[in-house]
Amino acid sequence: QVQLVESGGGSVQAGESLTLSCASTTSTSRSYSMAWFRQAPGKEREGVAHILTDAGTTDYADSVKGRFTISLDNAKNTLYLQMNSLKFEDTAMYYCAADFAGRGGPWSERWLYNSWGQGTQVTVSS
Repeated sequence: QVQLVESGGGSVQAGESLTLSCASTTSTSRSYSMAWFRQAPGKEREGVAHILTDAGTTDYADSVKGRFTISLDNAKNTLYLQMNSLKFEDTAMYYCAADFAGRGGPWSERWLYNSWGQGTQVTVSS
């Protein structure tokens, strides 16, 4: 059973930075891809950033392009999300997800991922 554990969330002022981490109990090199999603109160969970495990190719939601960076350290089995220039609208619970099944599909679709973490809260005050 794969376990993903997020950390690094917190409360910050607008314009500040945070780095989220997601530690996997299973070797991340066995995944096809990994991603970060977020869910704000009253809203659906949305894809934020994605990385292909082998190629290292990344994708981002338009709302975070140029501000967030996703990275993967397979030696540490850890996924990261560097978040800069945070905005009030970035406030949400952030989840990491992993695709260990290789289902194929649009990276921002939740059904693509078969392992999820419990989430870490990010709160940005304006």
